[in-house]
Amino acid sequence: MDIFKGAERLMGMDDAAWARHANPWSGWTRAANAPLIVLAIWSRTWLGWWALVPLGLCILWMFLNPRAFAPPRDYDEWMSRGTLGERIWLDRANRDIPRHHRTAANISTLISALGIVPLAYGLWVLDAGWTLAGFALSLGGKMWFIDRMVWLHADLSGSTPGTPLPKPILDKGDRA
Repeated sequence: MDIFKGAERLMGMDDAAWARHANPWSGWTRAANAPLIVLAIWSRTWLGWWALVPLGLCILWMFLNPRAFAPPRDYDEWMSRGTLGERIWLDRANRDIPRHHRTAANISTLISALGIVPLAYGLWVLDAGWTLAGFALSLGGKMWFIDRMVWLHADLSGSTPGTPLPKPILDKGDRA
């Protein structure tokens, strides 16, 4: 099973949602949601079962976030390019993705996934060290994945990161 495609289906992402998710505010506020999820789970020590309220709000935000912002006017931001690259990555069965991009994406995803183990353990036993180590590993892997998606987009679209990109292009054939 392809976990990337599964997540896309679970989120109900269509072209309009992807366009809105390419807004850097969407990407960064979604990333900022990660420590809030950890805090919500940790808060069970203070809030008891009421900790499910902030946790539920964080999960709700994860699903609403890709639709909460307008599409960007320009796709020049790092997070916007990462989102465009992720769309290319999700279509990798139909595209010729260079091996070095496949390798980096798979390794960064593995690092992120492995971080969940110490994170979950730390949250279970309320150990700040394990929690922070797992969180850093998981979020670090995710940020590396996004960075690789920026470079995947650059290679396959012929664009240069950080330069103006007024309309989204997913490959060199999209250039007008």
